[in-house]
Amino acid sequence: MKKRKPQQKQKSVKQEESLTLSHMLNPDLVNQLKNKQKELEQQQQKQKELEEKQRAEARRKAEKNKSFAELLSEDTKDWRNFK
Repeated sequence: MKKRKPQQKQKSVKQEESLTLSHMLNPDLVNQLKNKQKELEQQQQKQKELEEKQRAEARRKAEKNKSFAELLSEDTKDWRNFK
């Protein structure tokens, strides 16, 4: 049979878990870290938007360079209905 662990240790672990890092750190430092996190998220968002614009521009240029036959073959409309 396995020996049971004392329950006092579990209670102390729960008390330690209730303390978070923000409780242990200086409030000014916590605010600085939160501001830095927001700045990084904004930079990532701007980077994603820039990449999307570049992809859209590349698609537009590729579409512009296609021949009429390529454009017609990619078209999904049945032009025989429009005669």
